[in-house]
Parts: sequence; structure tokens; C-alpha cells
Amino acid sequence: MPLHSLTPLPAATPTLLGIWHLTEPADSLLAQLPAPADYAALLPAGRDPQRPRQWLAGRTLAHTLLRELTDAPALIRNDAATGQPFVAGQPGFGVSLSHSGEWVAALLTERGRVGIDVEQVRPKARQLARKYLTDKELTDAGLDDVKHSLYWSAKETLYKLHSRRRLLFKEHIQLEPFALAETGTLTGHLLPPDEAPSRHRLGYEQLTTGCVLTWTFSPELPR
Repeated sequence: MPLHSLTPLPAATPTLLGIWHLTEPADSLLAQLPAPADYAALLPAGRDPQRPRQWLAGRTLAHTLLRELTDAPALIRNDAATGQPFVAGQPGFGVSLSHSGEWVAALLTERGRVGIDVEQVRPKARQLARKYLTDKELTDAGLDDVKHSLYWSAKETLYKLHSRRRLLFKEHIQLEPFALAETGTLTGHLLPPDEAPSRHRLGYEQLTTGCVLTWTFSPELPR
């Protein structure tokens, strides 16, 4: 079944986390979307043949979550300046999407900002770690590929929550050391230039498929 899980999260407003196992061809995913012609016109181009399927699966999952919260018509669009998705027709809603391999994740809230990221656990995160981790984060991650992947995923999640560009992962997004578990929480700090710093709690999970998932939400309205 493509919808792997749908989980309500504890929050001040209804917030849903969904995971989709991508097995369908693009045309099957497109047929499940409202206004398929609109989405077909927005399909991303590129060399990766999986990208259109992943893109469509993200929108299919987002609409699956939307139907749990509202009957009002809405479409998922991307902000021209930041590339971040938003729910057109529902200005208070916050949505975040992510994909890695055959897995797609979405986080949707009725009111606020959200961020989510799913990553396959690979040595690449550890090999590139000096480019995006502080010395303190490097020491905490050690030689553990799972922990390095979680650090990368958590920084991606906070980048999406901030929903603006100009953030550098090493300087502007920093995480406190944490004890690795199957599920848990992380504490992260956004330190954007020319803005006040902010502290955030993130949830994380090690999926049984060799992936890690991180997510966070804020009661602030989407920008």
C-alpha cells in the first residue's frame, strides 16, 4: 500500500505526518491528484528519471493529509523565491515535503510553519561532514553513519522551517549533541544573519528501511 503511515502529532493545531512508499508510475500518481493537468504542467524536468515520480508522490501524499483536515479546494504550489511548497487556497496552512529513494514524507499543519526531511543512511553524509558540521557536532557524530545522516537531515529540516535562502548549514544551523535512539528529539538553533536566533525541538526516527526522518513545527504563520 503506497501510504505507509499517517500520524497525528501533538501540537496546538491539527498536525499530520505522512510517509509514502513510492511504487507507482508517474501516470498513476498524477491520476490521484486534483486538477491533474495543473500538476502535469509543473512537473520538474531533469536527468533523474525518478524525480517526476517523487515530486508527484509528494503532492499525492500532501493531498492525502489535506483531506484529513479540510474539504476546501487547495493545491500545492512552490514559492518562486524560495522553492518551498505552500498550500494555495489555505493561507494559514504549513506544508513541508521530502523524498529519498522510494520514500516520501510530508508534514502538514492547519496553522504554522513546518519542516521535514527523510534521508537514506549512506557514508556520504560522514564523508562530507566537515562542510556542514561544526567541530562540536563532528565530535558528537563520531564515525556513526546514522548519526551523521541525522545531523544532515535535521539541518535540512530547519532550513525548510526557516523558509528563506541565505542560510549556511555550518554557520547558521547548529544542533546540540544528542544520544542516538530509535526515536527521539533533537535541539537545534537557527542563527540567520540579520535576524534574531531561535531555538527549536525536532523529532526524529530511524526507519526500518535504512532511512532517517526528522521533523519540526512552529506556531508562527508561513511567510
